[in-house]
Amino acid sequence: MKITVVGSGGWGTALAVMLAKNGNDVTLWSFEKQEYERLAADRENRAFLPGVLFPEELKCTDDLSAAGDAEIVVLAVPSFAVRATAAKLSQYITDKHVVVNVAKGIEKETSKRLSEIIEEEISAKCEIVVLSGPSHAEEVGRGVPTAIIATSRSKKAAETVQDVFMNESFRVYITDDIIGVELGAALKNVMALAAGICDGLGLGDNSKAALMTRGLAEMVRLGLALGGKEETFSGLAGLGDLIVTCMSMHSRNRRAGILIGEGTPTDKALEKIGAVVEGYYATQSAIQLAERVGIEMPITREVYRILFEGADAKESLVKLMARDKRTESSTAWK
Repeated sequence: MKITVVGSGGWGTALAVMLAKNGNDVTLWSFEKQEYERLAADRENRAFLPGVLFPEELKCTDDLSAAGDAEIVVLAVPSFAVRATAAKLSQYITDKHVVVNVAKGIEKETSKRLSEIIEEEISAKCEIVVLSGPSHAEEVGRGVPTAIIATSRSKKAAETVQDVFMNESFRVYITDDIIGVELGAALKNVMALAAGICDGLGLGDNSKAALMTRGLAEMVRLGLALGGKEETFSGLAGLGDLIVTCMSMHSRNRRAGILIGEGTPTDKALEKIGAVVEGYYATQSAIQLAERVGIEMPITREVYRILFEGADAKESLVKLMARDKRTESSTAWK
């Protein structure tokens, strides 16, 4: 299969390497000419994925027209760049293409899911597949066993991606719940920021377990209100991605949260991470969506207050713990 991976960050690079090793004809596109030249010369991405060598067959380019020659285009840019990149791709994409989005987020200005943005910007009636789940680029690049999920309105397109991406260390499941998968991918980053803040405050395992469990409940409430399926949030795109992002130091969101919990101002924490912290943007969108559909998300609300209103993390913790008493399940004693 001929594939162009658009975006040469850690995740795009890891997928390009893996897809090339799977026997596909893969081209990795970089936004900047200097970066393309560096990757082509070094044959590894020393900035984001050091030690993961490129297969001999993997090609590098800074010419976006390479997407036109591909059968599958993997869109691996940060969420804030999805709209602009999709607009540039539109001149090369036809109804014969399958576009696979692997970014995780919600557009800040519109609160739209990324697949919706791609559909708006790419006028061709191509099939869109979303790939998500618990998957750090650093581990996928090294062939660490990983399970992930592909979703699309087209079962055929989802199965195509499943066939092309799967190998002995990368297992792909498929589902038709594109709404639930995309929301799970974005919202877990908010909870990872909260988990990092817990760590930065010096709290324990009990605290993080409670946070993740109640955070998942918020994710489910919003997901169902917006048309997702409950089962999706107990699977790889929900619980699975939540666990890996809240627990791992590979997670930029968790690391940013740790700095904030330790007292670093938000802007300085984001600067220290040195890469996109998707949860920062997703927090704004989650609050907007929750208000739109009338959903209560207390953890997300406190993360928003810490990030954007300068609230003290310790005060937010007290506020969450002192909320009115309630049952865990809405169906208790009914």
